[in-house]
Order: sequence, then structure tokens, then C-alpha cells
Amino acid sequence: MSINKFKVFLRVVELGSLTRAAEEMGFTQSGVSHIINSLEDEFNLTLLIRSRSGVRLTTNGEELLKTIREILKWNAHLEQEIAAIHGIELGIIHIGTFTSVAVHWLPGIIKDFQRDYPNIEIRLVEGDYREIEDWISEGRIDCGFLSLPTWDTFDVIPLHQEPMLVLLPLDHPLASQDFITLSQLENEPFIMPSKGSDDDVNRVLERVAAKPDIKYTVGDDYAIMAMVEKGLGISILPELVLRGQQRNIRLAQLKEPSNRSLGIAVSSMREVSPATKRFLNYVNSYPKL
Repeated sequence: MSINKFKVFLRVVELGSLTRAAEEMGFTQSGVSHIINSLEDEFNLTLLIRSRSGVRLTTNGEELLKTIREILKWNAHLEQEIAAIHGIELGIIHIGTFTSVAVHWLPGIIKDFQRDYPNIEIRLVEGDYREIEDWISEGRIDCGFLSLPTWDTFDVIPLHQEPMLVLLPLDHPLASQDFITLSQLENEPFIMPSKGSDDDVNRVLERVAAKPDIKYTVGDDYAIMAMVEKGLGISILPELVLRGQQRNIRLAQLKEPSNRSLGIAVSSMREVSPATKRFLNYVNSYPKL
């Protein structure tokens, strides 16, 4: 049973395509197909269903996927530990992140980390909070930045707290106020982040008896800002998202302070790879936002 076959199988599953996996891994499509067929012959099971639109897992494939991920994870741990014995720090770290952290924080961390550990490769996967939690749980990523609290089953390193701010059009009646109470938001036309990214706002709004009037649900923070600028409603976003924005909107603080708590999570601190442990220690000691 070959580790390389598992690597090819996993990449085919992640990309949903034999062709794309072949291109990325430097194989021909027929070569990848042969590897998958060989693995299925070894298991005496059909793992993938092929169609014109790509590939998808069979029920048997779904049952084996998590175990194959675990085998590859521990194989990577072994390779990294052997390299460390020889005085070399190497490995690949898959990190889940979302836009504001990826834009304002990670570039500096990655630049300094790669300077100190040039043989450790970093691969970023961007998603919303729900996706990142699922990816950690499934073993698709090694660690992920999240808004806290998150799943009780994760090990978490708290990193930073930042205020939640109210976004208003410049001509809004409340735009002249530096501080706004939650009660003043009641029945206001509101632009809500889409599900999976709305935890921070929901934690603020759960303290209000009468909720704002949610007119739009939008998946992109920068689209929310543009809509507020055009007078389509008000919104609430974390300070980090708004940092450096040159938009004609008014930002106000909430009179009842509300913060977003950022952290980085792993499925189990005891089971992280040496390379991931290096990164976690680096992030924890890095100057905060």
C-alpha cells in the first residue's frame, strides 16, 4: 500500500477532477487514473464515481477518506521529525483563514515565519467560520483562524480582541453621534453578513429585544461597506475588516461595548505536526493586531 497513492487519491477528491489533480501533481491524466484504479484494486472497492462533470466519492470512499487523511497526517509528522533530527525544519502547513486576517495580519506573520523557517511551506485556504471549523474537524487543514468561542472539541489559542463598529451612510440621522446604543438600531434597515460569517454580529444583536430590519444578507464584507455607502442600510462589522478603508461611510462605536475575539484552533494540540507547532508558537508570540 503506497503513501503516494493516498496522496493522489486525496488530491483528486479535494479538486474533484482527475485532470486538475494530474496537472497540479505533474502526472498525465491516464497516470492518475491508473493510480486510482490500482488503489481500488488493492482495496477491492470502488472509491470514486467518474462523470463528465468530474469525480465524487462513493459511500465506501467517504468511509475511508478520514482514515486516509489520518495516515497522510501521521506520515507527514514522521517525515518532519526525521528531518528535525537531521537539523532541518520542513513540512507543509494548511491554514484556514478569512479575509480580514488574510489581508491585515497573515502577510507579516508569513513573511517573518518563512524567513526563519524557509523549508516549511504554507498553504492558505480561505473560507467563513463554519467552513474553517468543518475543515479542522475533517482534518483538511492543520489549523484555522476563527472568531471565538468555537467548538468545545478544539484546542484554541486566544489571540486578539477588537471592537465591533456600526457602519452608517454619511447622511444618516445617527451619523453625527460618536456612540450609538443598541436600542437605536431597532427597526433600522440592516445589511447582515451571510450565514457562516454572521456570528460576531449575532452576538451583538442578541442583546437587543427588537432586532433591526434585515433588508439584505451579503457574503462579502467589502460589498456590505459599498451598500452602506449607497444608503441601502446600516451594518455592524469588526474593526479589522474596516481598517484602511477609504469609503464615504461613518463609523461609530457601540455604547454597550462589543468585541470580536480572534483565535487560532486545532483539533488537538497533542497531535499537531512539528511544523504546525512551530507556526502556532510563532503566531502566539507575534505582535498582536
